[in-house]
Order: sequence, then C-alpha cells, then structure tokens
Amino acid sequence: MDVPPDPAADEASRLRRCLSDLVSIVALPALWIDGAPSRIVGTLLDGLLGMLDAAFVFARLNDGGDGSPAEVARVSEPWIATIRPRQIGQALDTAQREVSTSGRPLTRLGIGGAQLAVACARLGLQGDIGVVIVGSERMDFPVDSERLILEVAANQTTMGLQQARSLSEQRRVAAELDGHVAQRTRELAAANDELTKEIAERLRTEQALRAHALNFQITVDSIPGMVHTMTATGAVEFVNHQVLSYFGKTLEELNDWSVLVHPDDRSRVVDLWTRSVATGEPFDAEHRVLRADGTYGWLHARGLPLRDTSGSIVRWYNLLTDIDERKRAEDELRRSEAFLAEAQQLSRVGSFSWHLATDDIMCSEQWHRIFEIDRDVRVSLDMVGARIHPDDLPAFAAEVERSRRDGGDVQLEIRLQMPDRTVKHIHVVAHCRGDHDQREYIGAVQDVTQRRRSEEALAQVRSDLAHVARVTSLGVLTASIAHEVNQPLSGIITNSATCIRMLDADPPNVDGARETARRTIRDGNRASEVVGRLRALFSRKDFTLEPLDLNEATREVIALSLGDLQRNRILLQSVLAEDLPTVTADRIQLQQVVLNLLRNASDAMVDVHDRPRLLLITTEREGDAHVRLSVRDAGTGIAPQSLDSLFDAFYTTKRGGMGVGLFVSRSIIERHDGRLWVEPNRDGPGAIFAFSIPSAHDNAGDGPA
Repeated sequence: MDVPPDPAADEASRLRRCLSDLVSIVALPALWIDGAPSRIVGTLLDGLLGMLDAAFVFARLNDGGDGSPAEVARVSEPWIATIRPRQIGQALDTAQREVSTSGRPLTRLGIGGAQLAVACARLGLQGDIGVVIVGSERMDFPVDSERLILEVAANQTTMGLQQARSLSEQRRVAAELDGHVAQRTRELAAANDELTKEIAERLRTEQALRAHALNFQITVDSIPGMVHTMTATGAVEFVNHQVLSYFGKTLEELNDWSVLVHPDDRSRVVDLWTRSVATGEPFDAEHRVLRADGTYGWLHARGLPLRDTSGSIVRWYNLLTDIDERKRAEDELRRSEAFLAEAQQLSRVGSFSWHLATDDIMCSEQWHRIFEIDRDVRVSLDMVGARIHPDDLPAFAAEVERSRRDGGDVQLEIRLQMPDRTVKHIHVVAHCRGDHDQREYIGAVQDVTQRRRSEEALAQVRSDLAHVARVTSLGVLTASIAHEVNQPLSGIITNSATCIRMLDADPPNVDGARETARRTIRDGNRASEVVGRLRALFSRKDFTLEPLDLNEATREVIALSLGDLQRNRILLQSVLAEDLPTVTADRIQLQQVVLNLLRNASDAMVDVHDRPRLLLITTEREGDAHVRLSVRDAGTGIAPQSLDSLFDAFYTTKRGGMGVGLFVSRSIIERHDGRLWVEPNRDGPGAIFAFSIPSAHDNAGDGPA
C-alpha cells in the first residue's frame, strides 16, 4: 500500500541534510588547515547557494587574510547574465545607507534591474568578522527553515574562520616550539633522545587541545543567539555565555529547566519536548520563561537532533531566540485592531483601500456589515456597483472614472439598495496617495441612514408647521380685515339704500338724502381708516433688532433647507463674502425672507429635467454702506408680463400658490430700509432674486421704525 508523502517530514529531512552538510564542510581538514579566509567562505557559499536555491550568495569579510576587507560572491546559473559580483557589493552599500537613514531592516535589494528578497546573517558575535547576504526572487524568502540554514551556515563559517585563525596561530607557536625543542634535543640528544621526543610531543598535544577548546568556546559565545546542547535523553550538556546571562543560572541549575517555564506554558512545552525526544522530530515552541531580572519574557525555542551513522540521536542542538519585543508588538496590534473594529461598529464607519492598477479592494469588517457582503468574499468594483441604488449608479460610475483619470480626493453621498429592497444612505470620503501606477485610495464609509431619516422627518415636520403657520397667519389676517371692514361697509350699504328711498319719495326728501350721503361718506372714510390702520399694523409692527451676521444666518437657513433641496435633486452652491459687515436686523424675519427665496428658487426648477438644477446663493458688499444677498436659479425664468405684479399680494405664478410669500418678504425688507427685486439670469436660464439692506455702521442708531 502506497504511503502518501509527508511534506513536513520531507522538509525536516531536507533541513537535517543541509545542516549536516554544513557541519561536514567545516569539518574538512583541507579547508581550514591550509585554507585562506576567502577559500573557506567560498566553499561554504557554494554549498549555501544550492541549499537555498538562491539567485546569489555574497559575503563581505572585514579581514581577507592580509589585513584588508574582502568580498566573495556566488551567482546561480540563471542569474549570471543579470548579476555581477561587483554589483552586489555596490547595491549593498546603497541599501545600507538607506537602512541607516530610515531605521528599517534590510529586506529588499535592487540589482541589475531586478528586485530580490534578501536575508542577512552576521559573521561573529556583532558582525566583527563580516556579513553574509542571500538573495532570492521569491518575495516570501526566507521562510523559517531557510533562516535557520542561513544562521547555521553563518555560524559554521565563523567557526571555520576562527579555526583557521587559531590553527595558524598554533602552527606559529608549534614552529617556535619545534625550534626550541630541536635546540634542546640537540643539547640533550646524547643524554636522552627518547625522553626529549616524548616531552615535545606532549607539549604539542596539550597546546593543540588548549587552542581547540579555546576556539570552540569563542565560536559558540560569538553566535548571536542563545545556544545549548542536550544529550539524547534531554539533559543539558553545554550552554554558551548568552544563556547563562539571560537566565542568571549555572549549568547545573539549568538542568531543571522546566521550572523556568511560565506555569501557563509549562505543560504544553514539556509535552512538545518529550514528544521530540521520543520521536526524533525537530522541537519548535514559543513560550514564556523566567529571566534573570525576575520577569517573564517570550522565547522561540528550536531544537534539531544530531545522529550518528546508524541514525541514532547522539545530541540535540538548540537555539533560543528572544521574541519578547515581537510578542508585545503583536499584542498591541491585536488590541489596536480590536479597538478600531469596535469604534467602527459604534460609529457605523467602515474603512477600505482601492489599488487602481489592480482593482484590488480591501475592506474592514464594518464595511462588510454596511454593504451586507460576506466577510470571506473577495470584493470587486462590480460587486460594489451591484449594491448602489439604480438612481445613484451614474454618479457613482462617473466618480470612479474621474478617480481613475485625475486622482484627487473623493467625497460622495449615495444610496445603497440591499437585496431585500431596503435603502441605506452612506457618506463616502477617500484620500488618494501615490503616483501613476501606484495610485491607491484609502477611505471610509459611514452609514448615515438614521441621520437622513431623522433629517427628512424633521424637514417634513418643519414644512408642515410652516404651511400651517402660513395658512393660520393668512386666516387671522383675513378674519381681522373682515371684522374691521365689515361694519363700515354695512353702514355704507344701509345709508345708500336710505338715500335712494328718500330721493324716490314724492316729494323727495332732499335734506334727509343729503344727511344720509354725509353718513355714507363718513362710513367710507371709516373703512379707509380701518384698511390704513391694518396696513400700518402689518408694516410697522414691533420687532427685535440685533447685530446680525448675514452669512451665519444664511448658513442656518441652508442647513434647515438642505433636506428639501436634496429631495428635489437641487444642487446648492454658496459663495459667502468673507469681509461682509454685520447688519442690524430681526434675525427671524430676515431668515424668513431667505427661506422664502430658497423655496421659490427650488419650486422654479421642479419641472427642469434637461440640465442640472443649480441653485446659487451669494452675499457681497454693495457700495460702502449696504450688503446684498442674491439667490439664482436655473428654472424657466420670469415672464416679462409678470414682473410688475410679482410682489403684489395674492399674485402667484405657481400651481397651488397663495401669492403672499414675495409680498411679505418685500414688506420685511422695506421695514429694514432695504429693497427686494428680481432680474433675469444673464448667464443662462432662470432668474435672480436679491435684496439689499444697510450695514450696521450705516443704520446704527437709526433702525427701522
């Protein structure tokens, strides 16, 4: 029965072979006994190039053997025509300058027009011997196993160079010792030749052993990491200086290493280590340990077994890496992401990014909630377009096209239509960054459905109240006029009938008719006086004067009218002068005029379908003593025959209109010593309604009566 291949086992097997090969290379006597540093490094680079399937492997030595720096490079066959060894050193110098400026680690290197992922390893404890750089065309390079191979290769290279240096020193010492022994031998040859040879051999052996032990300790202590070895059964055998410093324990104390593991991690780590010892599989775990300062820190522990020729495990090599800062950063990132997600959910705001060259779209969880698209679905522009309300789809498509063509920031309010036909209102803002092919939008989408519904309900209530107020005011005015005028009119009718009867009498009662005519004249004057008093009451009634910022009052009216204007698809633009002086006016009455002009302009464009329904409101100085407000629409305009009657009471050009709005508005403006007029729009269809009133310094102390 065929057993399916196990990728993990194959990778572990390949990793063991690579590490074994690296150890074997350094173990070659011919390599480090008589070899120069560049030869040692070149041999290891040859092996490393094939193990990592890299584009190039490059080493820079601080001392090439003659006291000066040296560089050694190996380039794989497919890249020989693209990469030259000298280019690697030049690109590395440039990248290191950028790294020292930005503070970011070196992960990419541009060589010969190609962008390669790179991994670096230092030779020596602090890179005092040199550095090894490996480049690959894979953007995910290096993975953990490749990083481990590179680190072991760097350590083995360090060991080889230090062994070569140590043995060179041994040869020098041995040469001096040989000379001394030869001299002593010649002097004592006659006495005891065999004894001299034995002593010399012992001295050489002891010197070599001392040099080898010293070289091994220096090599292990120079490795930029915590290294220790364990027996086949799991007992601690050797640790380097970094391990002793990190834990603050002796070698004997470290044999009971499990007590140093955090209680929450201890059972898991011990089980993993026990399984590795039993099965021979590599050990890999991240856990917290008690440090020398009494606090817990995160470590990444990796262990590989060393086997003899029969396959039995004879020793475990273990590397401990301090990952405490990385873990803290990951925890902080998770907290930040959780806070952001909660904040977006509370504020109904979702975020997104859109890369124009690839149309890749990434969205937050709240964005998916707003659009009601499954979190696991890959979002596309077509998918977003399918959610846009059909009436708003042209505006959305136009904005997408403009963004592709011109870039620039985006601000848009559109509607979404969900699969169940419900409608949502969203507000979109996005910022464009990058140039040309790298252009990308970063933006936010806010669900403003509740706000829009509230605004529409409030606007409807305001509209209803305004209508009721207008009807009520007109009813009160009509009742007042009827009550005041009814009595004198009744007297006139009665007197006229009496006068006719007196004149029809035979003979006519001329004196009585004359008196009756005088009473008729009296009642007519009385009716005229009633109308005059009502007019005076309407045009001269008391109102509150206060210093007023016309721009501020206008903005308030715009805010109140915005819902009605948007429902009627009116595009409102405002150009309010920044240097506008204040006026002395009744805020409510003046805002009623502005509101009436805005509504009239909106009503004038209801039947416009062949052009934008553009409404422009402006404020400006008029001379030195007046300010002016204008409202321009793009409607059908005012017929010439209506210009003279437009501001008369009860005259209207609108269906269902009452004809009092402009009449009342002109009365209010005249009470402010101003004037209200209309003129054709010179820049296109429509009309311009405008009023002008004195500024505050002009009518100070002499306000409207």
